[in-house]
Amino acid sequence: MNRHFTGPEDFAAHFNVSRETMVRLEAYAAQLARWNPRINLVSSASLTDLWHRHFADSAQLFALRLPDARLWLDLGAGAGFPGLVIAIMAHTAAPDLRLHLVESDQRKCVFLRSVAAETGIALDISAERVESLSPQSADIISARALAPLPQLLAHAQNHLAPGGIGLFPKGRTVHKELAEAARSWRFARRVHPSLTDPEAAIVEIGAPTRV
Repeated sequence: MNRHFTGPEDFAAHFNVSRETMVRLEAYAAQLARWNPRINLVSSASLTDLWHRHFADSAQLFALRLPDARLWLDLGAGAGFPGLVIAIMAHTAAPDLRLHLVESDQRKCVFLRSVAAETGIALDISAERVESLSPQSADIISARALAPLPQLLAHAQNHLAPGGIGLFPKGRTVHKELAEAARSWRFARRVHPSLTDPEAAIVEIGAPTRV
């Protein structure tokens, strides 16, 4: 069921996160507000609805994780959605889960490292293009607004461990992208309704192979 998250209290209640996690997310929000005028991490308009548009939209992926996952690879991490939000949630809720964020923009990587340092979160950040990344054997791969699904399946084939899954948030074109992907790929799939947008979904994929 879709809903609108009005702020940190609403977020904390729904996702049942600890006070420690909320302190870290609020520090992240403050850094985002400070950095955004300089390097345009997200649209200025979306900052007024940050807990819904970015934090809740990212946090909903955490519930879809594999329970025994050890490595989560976030491609095109940008301002840290969903990867940095997941890393902050995992710090207390799934301490064995390691996050690896990949982002080609050096300035955004500096921002991500700044937030990680301030919040005390351990994670890996690679300042490189996804295409140049060595195979990662990740249990989970995510990417938000990085590329169409067929291209994401190619990345998943390169970087997923056996039995791993991809979690890819998609907007109103989700069914069109699934149809396009099915023309050149075979893959297990589940489509989860988005918590934050009635026209969006999270595509969960597994074991992609080219047709």
